Amino acid sequence: MGFTIGGMREMRTGTRRRGRTSGRASDCTTVAEFTGLWGWDVAPGARAAGSECSCGKAGCPAPGAHPLDPAAVVPAGATLDEVAEAWGRFPGAAVLLPVGRAFDVIDVPEAAGRRALIRLERMGLPLGPVIATPQGRAHFFVAPGAAAELPTLLYRMGWDDAALDLHALGAGSYVTAPPSDRGGLGPTTWLRPPSLDTASQPPQARLLLGTLAYVAHRAPR
Repeated sequence: MGFTIGGMREMRTGTRRRGRTSGRASDCTTVAEFTGLWGWDVAPGARAAGSECSCGKAGCPAPGAHPLDPAAVVPAGATLDEVAEAWGRFPGAAVLLPVGRAFDVIDVPEAAGRRALIRLERMGLPLGPVIATPQGRAHFFVAPGAAAELPTLLYRMGWDDAALDLHALGAGSYVTAPPSDRGGLGPTTWLRPPSLDTASQPPQARLLLGTLAYVAHRAPR
């Protein structure tokens, strides 16, 4: 990895002590944590102000919710210096995480996701990071491949013909990492922040899917 946990803590402490952290330096620190500590790829994303997108395209179909350049991914393991060089080309960019590489995502309503978290923790099941979006969704990080396996898993569990507000995001999708803004609607937040034992090895979707499907089925539409 690009730096150690202790190095990250020292960097944060020193930054606070100097009290001169710029927005760009803060963004670079966040991206470097994702790449160096959690082992995730990161992509610079567009931001939105009202209906306008920072990509500059008229009629952008997803203002503030897409990568600025899909090829400009900062790879897992990038150091702070490497992040600063790459991110310097996209000042003010939102922080996006490409799905389908280190993780896939199970997407459910936030209220259902919060109830599922309580149930899953009580059951002692492994859990990865979980993001809450300003659109009222919860994104559960699970092992890659979940999006392709979801129809089969739901069939085996007897949920294939149920009306579920539950979806999987796989390769080609991006989630907005906290605390970046999503589509001009506000920041995303961690319902469950990443940890060293789950960031790079999120749980298999089958371990969580029964509980997530149950709470999603009972969630009001």
